[in-house]
Amino acid sequence: MARVEYADIHDPKIRPLVERIQRERSSLPNLYRMLLNSPAVAQGWLTYLTAIRQQSSLPPSLREMLILRVAVLNQADYEFEQHLPIALKEGCTQAQVESIRQGDFAALSDADGAAMRYCDEMTREIRVRDDTFAALRAVFSDQEIVEVTATIAAYNMVSRFLEAIQVDHE
Repeated sequence: MARVEYADIHDPKIRPLVERIQRERSSLPNLYRMLLNSPAVAQGWLTYLTAIRQQSSLPPSLREMLILRVAVLNQADYEFEQHLPIALKEGCTQAQVESIRQGDFAALSDADGAAMRYCDEMTREIRVRDDTFAALRAVFSDQEIVEVTATIAAYNMVSRFLEAIQVDHE
């Protein structure tokens, strides 16, 4: 049970933002129902996460693998459950999902494995070792490195918010 009440989505002051979220997300997930308690935060969150999810140059399958890995590392079941169907739709295989769950990246491509190791260090240690970054640098452009880093950072933010407030699963 969530630790904070969900916002009243019928409040006329937030109705335009509710409608925008519904348009951009095709639904109104509990995460956004919670964020709407602070319309400014909800609006900024939506803009940032839309950029990460819909405007990045990363392959959608890699983006979703990064999101799933952050969810695993942070024990964020809501985040994992929300993104697993998206990951599968974007071309992730069950074998890749299991690799991500187990933290065994041997079955992944060199690029995907480098991104997962980078994700692990960024999430667990904050600072990334030079050799881990060098492996990432070897397979990604500057733009892609920024987008990988921003995706990991964004979904660490998401999982920490979800878990601290204990947002209910749909």
